[in-house]
Amino acid sequence: MSHIIAPSILAADFANLQKEIEMVNQSEADWFHIDVMDGVFVPNISFGMPVISAIKKHVKKTMDVHLMIVDPDRFIADFKKAGADILTVHYEACKHLHRTIQAIKAEGMQAGVSLNPHTPVAVLEDVIQDLDLVLIMSVNPGFGGQSFIENTYKKIKQLKELIEKTGSKAIIEIDGGVNDKNIKKLISAGANALVAGSFIFKSENPTETIKKLKQTL
Repeated sequence: MSHIIAPSILAADFANLQKEIEMVNQSEADWFHIDVMDGVFVPNISFGMPVISAIKKHVKKTMDVHLMIVDPDRFIADFKKAGADILTVHYEACKHLHRTIQAIKAEGMQAGVSLNPHTPVAVLEDVIQDLDLVLIMSVNPGFGGQSFIENTYKKIKQLKELIEKTGSKAIIEIDGGVNDKNIKKLISAGANALVAGSFIFKSENPTETIKKLKQTL
């Protein structure tokens, strides 16, 4: 399958957010990646429900919502209502992960689980067949513009092995420090979806940057 490019709205120009959304709509990008941070699970705060609902009115592509919050179960139905198509929670934030995954699916969304850089792939063995997506953090969550963690390649290969061994349909998404220098290696290791923020939105021509990332084989 062709790899998926998901521009991270966290890196967009918030003063011109509708313009940025239209740029992504008209580009070769596949998804909108939206990071939700609560200032507790990660040391930063980002979008709330009203902003996501406003974004949804303009997007013409899949809304890939990544929750970096404590106790995500409280808000699953709210994120569905706000427009999420894919809802990803952190393994580290869920006491009853299987129940959380089922609750996401019950709302009609695809279910993803994210792993922090220090969390091993093996923790997903008992839920991998229930997942639509696994998001590997290739930076520590909470801030954009961080340097890529090299151990990510090893984790992608381990995750790909687990998916193949169990017959899971989950796709592998990478978030953090993705650029034109490492995307080819990430895809070769087994990544299916690539989140890029600063590299896209801070470039001279974001549309062309997306096109180049999309055309990487």
